[in-house]
Amino acid sequence: MDVTDHDLVIAFCEQEQVGLVVIGPEAPLVDGLADSLRAEGFAVFGPSKAAAQLEGSKAFTKELCDRANIPTAGYVRTTSLEQAREALARFNPPYVLKADGLAAGKGVVIPETLAEAEDALADMFGGQFGEAGAEVVIEEFMEGEEASFFALTDGASIVSFGTAQDHKRVGDGDTGTNTGGMGAYSPAPIITPELRAEVMQKIITPTVRQLADEGTPYSGVLYAGLMLTREGPKLVEYNCRFGDPECQVLMMRLEEDLADYMLACANNALGSMERPRFSSDTAMTVVMAAKGYPGTPEKGGKIVIGDAEADGAKVFHAGTVLDDDGTLRANGGRVLNVTARGTDIKAAQDAAYAAVKKIDFESGFYRSDIGWREIARG
Repeated sequence: MDVTDHDLVIAFCEQEQVGLVVIGPEAPLVDGLADSLRAEGFAVFGPSKAAAQLEGSKAFTKELCDRANIPTAGYVRTTSLEQAREALARFNPPYVLKADGLAAGKGVVIPETLAEAEDALADMFGGQFGEAGAEVVIEEFMEGEEASFFALTDGASIVSFGTAQDHKRVGDGDTGTNTGGMGAYSPAPIITPELRAEVMQKIITPTVRQLADEGTPYSGVLYAGLMLTREGPKLVEYNCRFGDPECQVLMMRLEEDLADYMLACANNALGSMERPRFSSDTAMTVVMAAKGYPGTPEKGGKIVIGDAEADGAKVFHAGTVLDDDGTLRANGGRVLNVTARGTDIKAAQDAAYAAVKKIDFESGFYRSDIGWREIARG
């Protein structure tokens, strides 16, 4: 159904007597679907339109960080090409340019030179990212390693919900253009228990408290993209959802019923729940993408999964479609998330790639080095 038609979604939920609505993608959250459903008495996992601005507007989040004293990169919010070009003088290369609105995870450009930055700004204000690029946030470049941190909240209680590391670049060795993610693993050992406590204290908790104090309490999952700098962890950005490909590795390790925690968030009862338990195993997912991604993907390629799941791996479908005759075909950019567990990062990597190699997908490609940084650390 068309999820932008709130009345249609409400009618369906009433007809089916739905007990919990989980809003996964960011666009319906920013569109206020959670508010419309809550107004009709439905339990919803996902933030309100006002709180979803954490993902819907980079500038909103930056300004909230200012108000709540949350560590993040220095920035300037710009609303015109002329203003943005003038603002570049305040920063040193490489430059970090972010479309303010939703751009399907692709609205970040990191030019190495001033000339490249000026050209990128012209593209962004010229419509490269559509309405998402009507405003552009320019940030200082942060040195460090990125990691992902998850928390659940009902607006009052907060529980940490695992860590992961994503691989954003399209090519091996973290080369090529940024994507929505080419693979991930969980947990992220680089986020030590001490760092986890610091992130909760300095980033997650102040965010939830600030939103509640301002009358827009946040309910759902908070996905914090972090940069681990010499000065400590800093917020890169927030997502209002579990996100691909991190969700897959978290779910492979979760030893609880996720629905219980989602319902508790929806009913303001998270404080009554036990802390969620995760397996000590490492989980890894490898994205199989269609050739052309992250640009225009080659759709229609035939896929044969075979016995890829025979040894405990799971193949999550992200961009597939079934023909009338039952043939599985690619129908998007990131097509499959091939996910497996192991006792450590190397065992998880071996299991994930063993499953990948059993899949016949001629018009697809994947990175062959997911987890390389952690394995190099030994």
